[in-house]
Amino acid sequence: MSDKNKPVHEIRYGTVKVLVWKNTTDKGAMFSVTTGRLYKDGNAWKTSSSFNTEDLPTLTKALSDAHSWIHEHTDKKAVE
Repeated sequence: MSDKNKPVHEIRYGTVKVLVWKNTTDKGAMFSVTTGRLYKDGNAWKTSSSFNTEDLPTLTKALSDAHSWIHEHTDKKAVE
């Protein structure tokens, strides 16, 4: 995976993870997020996009942390 295809930040709590992606545009940096839940299938680790009820508070925390990280790394001049 090249550096261009890597997330700029990862937040992980147990099996819940949120990845922050950066896309540079003519209007400045734009961020997006993807979520996943890790699980083991035999000896292999896989990622699912579905979450159990018990995962939701952790997912909420991870998304909130991603939101904070994005705002800390957003060019303030581009938003003014």
